[in-house]
Amino acid sequence: MPKEYYEAVKDSKRRTWLLFAIFIILILAIGWIAGLWLGSEILGTGIAIVVAVIWGLISWYAGDKIILSVSGAGKASEDDYPRLFNTVEALAIGAGIPKPEIYVINDPAPNAFATGRDPDNAKIAVTTGLLEKMDKDELEGVIAHEVSHIRNEDIRVMMLAAVLTGIIVLLGHLFLRMMLFSGGGRKKGGAVMLLIGLAFVIASPFVAQLIKLAISRRREYLADASAVDLARNPDGLIGALRKLDEDKTKLSRANGATAHLYIEDPMKKEEGFFAKLGGLFSTHPPLEDRINRLQEMAAIG
Repeated sequence: MPKEYYEAVKDSKRRTWLLFAIFIILILAIGWIAGLWLGSEILGTGIAIVVAVIWGLISWYAGDKIILSVSGAGKASEDDYPRLFNTVEALAIGAGIPKPEIYVINDPAPNAFATGRDPDNAKIAVTTGLLEKMDKDELEGVIAHEVSHIRNEDIRVMMLAAVLTGIIVLLGHLFLRMMLFSGGGRKKGGAVMLLIGLAFVIASPFVAQLIKLAISRRREYLADASAVDLARNPDGLIGALRKLDEDKTKLSRANGATAHLYIEDPMKKEEGFFAKLGGLFSTHPPLEDRINRLQEMAAIG
């Protein structure tokens, strides 16, 4: 890989930890504002920390199982999917990581994702639509992309981002209900504090979501580049991304909580207000942009 790639990885990691610091500040800020309402900043912050720790531990150790269940993924059999198993095994060996567990989602929409808290506990899930619509080289490109997420430890980062976003949403709902039904603030200026608190608590989940999306977008570019290096065939991933871009089949189990994990944003085919906002709320860079970058790499290489 070129030197620029490794520098990009380092820069991405630095930016990611900065974004995680913002996550933590948001959590503590929600607790502090709730504490003002309760009459004890220490109490509010303490509640926020306890809830965050409990929710975080549950999500960290069981998050991959929850994600697979929500996505409708079932454990795959090598007898039923020999091509998939051979591809995953070969690329895992090439990447120097343990062979991930393999899952299949019975859905005609082509897509795939990797999850788990580290390479030793990694899982790869693909849809039946992906297996049916991709040729050998294209499937290899997709799996190389997912294996790259595992090798680059993106799965840990993306799971942590999802966990922190979930914590902020949970705390926001908890303290919002408390402020609305507690009968007023314990300190002077309760009405003003209520308005400020409501504004912050309502806005913080949206800010957290945007942070999560920023983390996901940067890592998609790096995983694409790493996949080309791993598979030694840029045309495979380029062809796969083209097919994903052209395919209009909706993923039936798509949801905002897991969208950032997939190789292609499964929500981009959804209709509604946020879909019309374009790239702002997209978990991924535009597929055409990713294809152009890969073509540039192929031309240089």
